[in-house]
Amino acid sequence: MNNVVTARFVECHDYLKSTNVIKSSRQFALTIDYQPQSLNNILKGKRDVPLEVLRKAIEAFSINPEYIFLGTGDMISVSPENIPLVVTDQNNEERIVYVPIAAQAGYGHNLTEQTFFQELPTFSLPDYKYKQGTHRCFDVAGDSMEPTLFAGDKVICSFIQPMDWAHAIKDHFVYVVVTKGDVLVKRVVNKIRENKCLELFSDNNYYDPYIIEGGDILELWYVTTKISPFMPSPSHVRNALHEEINILKGDLGKQSGLIQNLNNTIEILIKQNRTR
Repeated sequence: MNNVVTARFVECHDYLKSTNVIKSSRQFALTIDYQPQSLNNILKGKRDVPLEVLRKAIEAFSINPEYIFLGTGDMISVSPENIPLVVTDQNNEERIVYVPIAAQAGYGHNLTEQTFFQELPTFSLPDYKYKQGTHRCFDVAGDSMEPTLFAGDKVICSFIQPMDWAHAIKDHFVYVVVTKGDVLVKRVVNKIRENKCLELFSDNNYYDPYIIEGGDILELWYVTTKISPFMPSPSHVRNALHEEINILKGDLGKQSGLIQNLNNTIEILIKQNRTR
């Protein structure tokens, strides 16, 4: 291995693997759209890393280009967008920050303001999965996600690192997408790798899907849990279903009557033509 840049690239790969940012070299290769066997040759010192592979790795894993090309600075660039601010309790355990509707308008503008998050309500849940990673709770607004989510519901979400967006976002699952001016709860189709964007869908068919550019996304949260303030009783559901069935029966009865009248009219016309 003659290229010092390649040597630093391998160091960054090994660091990401040792810190569990990537689970395997194969995952690393697929994330940057590169052949795993070709990456393996680079790691073994059989070839130098191409510039295009460097560019994709720097973008996908927040590798510090100054470290790669100059050998200075940290291996991984850290910015406010990479690590969300958290709130901890007296035991230094992370709390789930609750972002109500009233706070969502300013959420995207205050991602680096610790005082903003300190003023928001926080809570904890006993399930072990909430002890790992960073979690947020957001209010659901509007009717765009009905019948899955209703206005007043709350969703608890786990943070997705920007370096993981290309491979960790699962198509047709529900995410909270944070931009500078919006907090959106939508189903997502992942087009980060090919088009650097996400396609957002609503469960309410009244709303059309639309595209949001990756560069406009500040945070992405995977929805894991829904908290609903109201659950219809079984009798309420049955009554609503019976009402819909009765309406359908009435409509079918009207249509059957119209068809019968049409048949009678046709028979009369046929008889009149035969008597002429």
